[in-house]
Amino acid sequence: MRDVIVAITIGLVVGILYGVLRTRSPAPPPIALLGLAAMLVGERLVALIRPWL
Repeated sequence: MRDVIVAITIGLVVGILYGVLRTRSPAPPPIALLGLAAMLVGERLVALIRPWL
């Protein structure tokens, strides 16, 4: 949970910095975000299956 709070805090700070500098965020396209989500799901699946192997 601590990692999530740190990530959100840093994201907010960077977002504020982008706003102050009036620059656009280099956000990845939705396809890249879907790929990252799939990687996380795969990682969790391996963690669930590993004890049975």
